[in-house]
Amino acid sequence: MKEGKPKLEGGVDMHIEHSFNFDKEINRRNTNAEKWKVEENELPMWVADMDFEAAPVIRKALETRFKHGVFGYSGITDDWYQAYIGWWKHRHNFTLQKDWLIFTTGVVPAISSIVRKFTTPAEKVLIQTPVYNIFFNSILNNGRVALESPLVLKNNRYEMDFEQLEKDLSDKQTTLMILCNPQNPGGRIWTKEELIRVAELCKKYGVTVISDEVHCDLTVNGKKYVPFASVSDTAREISITCMSPGKSFNIAGLHTAAVSVPNEILRNKVNRGLNTDEVAEPNAFAIEAAVAAYSRGAEWLDALNGYLDESRKMVLDFIAGEIPEIKVIEKEATYLFWIDVRGLKNAGKGFAKDLRLTTGLYLTDGRAYGKVGEGFIRMNIACTKKNLKYGLERLKTGVRLWEDSH
Repeated sequence: MKEGKPKLEGGVDMHIEHSFNFDKEINRRNTNAEKWKVEENELPMWVADMDFEAAPVIRKALETRFKHGVFGYSGITDDWYQAYIGWWKHRHNFTLQKDWLIFTTGVVPAISSIVRKFTTPAEKVLIQTPVYNIFFNSILNNGRVALESPLVLKNNRYEMDFEQLEKDLSDKQTTLMILCNPQNPGGRIWTKEELIRVAELCKKYGVTVISDEVHCDLTVNGKKYVPFASVSDTAREISITCMSPGKSFNIAGLHTAAVSVPNEILRNKVNRGLNTDEVAEPNAFAIEAAVAAYSRGAEWLDALNGYLDESRKMVLDFIAGEIPEIKVIEKEATYLFWIDVRGLKNAGKGFAKDLRLTTGLYLTDGRAYGKVGEGFIRMNIACTKKNLKYGLERLKTGVRLWEDSH
């Protein structure tokens, strides 16, 4: 891949010469990696966790912190605020304000906290399915109702059904909406026009929006995502944005994230909720990792996206040529492929489970992402091309075995 020094966007020169080798094989078995807690013959391509080493600048920052040797309570630094502000300004053309930002240990803990703080038991939280399965946990585990407002698949691309969305938002029991932007697992980057319509409808019916934007830097062929809070004054004033370097830089295990809340009244409620739930304090490495990622990690991320673009093409070409019975949904973001297997016998029901049993390829059953996920599977391609090829061959074998046995 690309060589050279990481691009500096602030901070000190880390003096790292490095070739970003995403083909490097790293054995993650027996390392307590949740993704790799599988049998020896199994290949896990399910959870959104990349098999690549973190960027050299991040590892260097953590090494420096580790060598200090004292790991007591940590606070938030000005560098942390400036790292987020600089990244969104230069990368996404949106200017965050320092007082909007609140540290949190993760996007999911933040969402769960906000659900508890902004809703009462039995109220409805709207989600547009198929969508990230953990949204359901954050809603149901807190005694709220998950209201599925389905997206529509048109010409192999997901779109919002605004008529259905307005109907669901108008429900008096719907007080909160969780927006996935970019969309996981469907891969859509919502347009400015679509987001403006969402904001206007939510404003009309008094619904607050949580915008989960953790996949915003993992886009296809350099396409830019649109921050929800950037599209209009209305969107800014009714929304809470969740952001993190965890997915883009593969450091989710360091538990470092942020929420951005422009509206002061909403921000005070969010801040109180996060602190009450004790998810607003960083561990000894969380701040350094985020600062290194957003201040000095741009070149590594660009190289990663280039590698993933090659892998995406590899998947599309292989499935079109070797497994035409299944279909990949058009995507604009994430390293997660959403694959339609309804063309298989039995409409593909139970295919993911059978695939793991017969070939050892572990993908996620689409039913986890809502009722409309039936007949789909999700595949994580953020691995070496060697393992990706193994995965695709196993997928092909699994399809053949399924068709022969049903």
